[in-house]
Amino acid sequence: MNTNLITEAGYQSLKDELDWLWREERPEITRKVTWAASLGDRSENADYQYNKKRLREIDRRVRYLRKRIEDLRVVPYSSTQEGKVFFGAWVTIVNEEDTSKKFRIVGADEIYDRKDFISIDSPMARACIGKCAGDDIVVRTPTGDAYWEVTEIEYCEAEDAPRVIKP
Repeated sequence: MNTNLITEAGYQSLKDELDWLWREERPEITRKVTWAASLGDRSENADYQYNKKRLREIDRRVRYLRKRIEDLRVVPYSSTQEGKVFFGAWVTIVNEEDTSKKFRIVGADEIYDRKDFISIDSPMARACIGKCAGDDIVVRTPTGDAYWEVTEIEYCEAEDAPRVIKP
């Protein structure tokens, strides 16, 4: 299951990446390919081969981003979310061994390069949705059920303004 939800910050990040690839990275690589091609024999020209490969990678990513951005639905923060876990929430949970985890529930396109973000499609996020601080959750794992308690819920309308909800 893959939802097409994304936070406002995640959406902006994808748009920024697309803009950077199209307006800066691609023209630079195109110039390098043109220069390398002007040197003559392309079969043994490492600059030409590498940059041609990089240009294909950029074009593939640009095509993906353009299509993906069209399909995404931005979920803005709403004050009606306060007190419960919904999309975009920072959630702190603790288990019976006092192991604590803190993560933000976001869209699948936002989790890369972030250890503290989990996809809305993950079992942990699905178990947390709709819960309040103090509620217990059960997460089905291949090794059995894992039991956690929601200890904190935070929403950030702006990244620098968290609102903490505790039991």
